[in-house]
Amino acid sequence: MTDPNDRITVGNLRIDRTLYEFVRDEMAQGTGLQADDVWASFDEIVADLAPKNRALLDQRDCLQEKLDSWHRARVDGPFDEEEYRAFLLSIGYLVSEGDDFQIATDSVDREISLVAGPQLVVPVDNPRYALNATNARWGSLYDALYGTDVIPEEEGSEIGTSYNQVRGEYVVAKTEKFLDATVPLSERSYSEVIAFKLNKLHGICNLTCVFGDGVETGLADESQFVGHDVAGERLSVILLRHNELHIEIQIDPSHIVGAAHPAGVKDVLLESAITTIQDFEDSISAVDAADKVVAYRNWLGIMNGTLEATFVKNGSQMTRKLSADRTYCDRQGDELKLSGRSLLLVRNVGIHMYTDAVTTAAGEPIPEGILDAMVTVLAAKHDLLLLGLAHVALAFQLRLEAPPQRPVLDRGGAHAQALHAAREIMAQQLAVD
Repeated sequence: MTDPNDRITVGNLRIDRTLYEFVRDEMAQGTGLQADDVWASFDEIVADLAPKNRALLDQRDCLQEKLDSWHRARVDGPFDEEEYRAFLLSIGYLVSEGDDFQIATDSVDREISLVAGPQLVVPVDNPRYALNATNARWGSLYDALYGTDVIPEEEGSEIGTSYNQVRGEYVVAKTEKFLDATVPLSERSYSEVIAFKLNKLHGICNLTCVFGDGVETGLADESQFVGHDVAGERLSVILLRHNELHIEIQIDPSHIVGAAHPAGVKDVLLESAITTIQDFEDSISAVDAADKVVAYRNWLGIMNGTLEATFVKNGSQMTRKLSADRTYCDRQGDELKLSGRSLLLVRNVGIHMYTDAVTTAAGEPIPEGILDAMVTVLAAKHDLLLLGLAHVALAFQLRLEAPPQRPVLDRGGAHAQALHAAREIMAQQLAVD
């Protein structure tokens, strides 16, 4: 546990030295903020919200006691749904339905408001996993098919330790059926294409597919072709889009896989995990300030683009780092840039949990989720100010999630209001000049 005697005092807070020095020497560096100013503002947040948080937890305990008593009194009787609902309303566990309302998606990232796609949850205290998940926005369909039991290991199609041409042919065939279904050609199949080429009409670039008999065709829906890239004079990338998710066809006849394909296709990448929750809660164990600093340091490394993980895989040393953005030429000839990483969300510890990484002057632990909110937002300032080696987000891609509390409190959201107040205070303190 945290050493209660090795602390720095700022206002009414007593901060574990390890955490204090991390914020001072790493987190606050370059932000234009002094560590003690950050802690002074946090002191105000704790003074305002910690009592409200305690009141909410007391309310929750009261509700739980009433729920337990109600169920114990009826353990042998039949369950009456209407009676139970009336009871829940009477104690404030449920509230009556309010007036109709609408929710707008203004200023909400397109990955949340518009695009339906996979989401990952990853423990932020493991740098390799955190990087893998952040980079999982793009994934190889060829690799996914080749390395899993989607394609059975039979009739010479075993995975093995080196590339199996037979298995590779199954992968290509399955991928071409996928392309036929999602980005179909005007006629025939991708399996018959021997070349891809571009042509311009009225300044707009279009995709043309050439078949073995010389017949040429395009996409059934030309708007699904959104960009390309070249290697020298050779077309190397075709960028397609389906349901707001992108598909990248990579062409390289010199590659071992591309050499076996009539059109030189070496891989097909899919835009996959468009959002990732970097988890400070359920999937990690952070019991003291030293543990918290490990997680905070990884998150800071993601925000400033410096996080790396070196490991040995199959006898070879590898280093994992954040993927760069992907750049193409759009149909009008302009640069098109897509994020190489997931939109990141942060799941902080629920504020029913307390930590002694920071205590009050009286030595009382503070709500851990409020500490998480302050530190994770401060780290994100590095991304906002482009302080790191790589700008992680095309926009401010950070969302703070409030973990669910049970039992549910009031639908008016006193819990949410407390977290919102903390974020507002921190937003003012951490605002970009």
